[in-house]
Amino acid sequence: MTEFDLSTREGRWRHFGSVDPTPGTKPTTKAEMTDLQSTHKNFLFEIEEVGIKNLVYPVWIDTFQTAGNFSFSTSLTQDEKGINMSRILEAVEAEYDNGLRLEFETLTQLLNRLKSHMKQHSAGVDVSGKWFFERKSPVTQIKAIGHADVTYGLAVSGDETTRKELTMEVAVTTLCPCSKEISEYSAHNQRGIITVKSYINKDATLTNDYKEIILDAMEANASSMLYPILKRPDEKRVTERAYENPRFVEDLIRLVAADLAELNWLDGFDIECRNEESIHQHDAFAKLKYRK
Repeated sequence: MTEFDLSTREGRWRHFGSVDPTPGTKPTTKAEMTDLQSTHKNFLFEIEEVGIKNLVYPVWIDTFQTAGNFSFSTSLTQDEKGINMSRILEAVEAEYDNGLRLEFETLTQLLNRLKSHMKQHSAGVDVSGKWFFERKSPVTQIKAIGHADVTYGLAVSGDETTRKELTMEVAVTTLCPCSKEISEYSAHNQRGIITVKSYINKDATLTNDYKEIILDAMEANASSMLYPILKRPDEKRVTERAYENPRFVEDLIRLVAADLAELNWLDGFDIECRNEESIHQHDAFAKLKYRK
């Protein structure tokens, strides 16, 4: 049996079974390699979307850096076999500057670059991340960092934007109106999860605080919003506010919808409200869709 020098890394590799590469016969330089993706002939159908998912990249949402989970796609013509997926990353890197700015303007620029780089007529992106923001406790005004989950959705075709969406998910407190009504004292409450998918008018000019406006519609209509830090005066206020504003899941979804329907830069929205019930083994939920 061959003895290897275990004092070296290569010796240890060979001791554990590593062997020399097998001599090959295929080209080793890019110019000589066959480019199957670029094959041109009749491939029966055009493909609307083809690309990559679960690409994790650093992003900036306002002043906070976080991780973004991306899904990129482009169209593919009938006479092309496939896309060159490495070009998607090249387009991302061309827009990268210590992170990608999660703003519709930046994403539009990225998609136009991607569309041109891939020589296709359309491209799309969905990217999810944590939106962090400063939040003060209601009475003592102690500052801490709150968060919501956001997903940007955007698609372009030619020179037009064909899809412009923002999905936001946030947790709130809901206090049961029935429990308050029938009980001699107190009422049960639970954590509610609100998800709003906003369909943004493609021609509208958004103000800088458009995310805050949507977030306010979601949180202000609950029994109470959630806070990172609560001192005793804050806890008293939050508890009492929830008791003063009981909400069925049906109440909550209608109140959120009423606020969102007044925003002239939205073409519509989908809402789901789900309560993680504190006295049941099941959750309660409601869904609502609205189009102008």
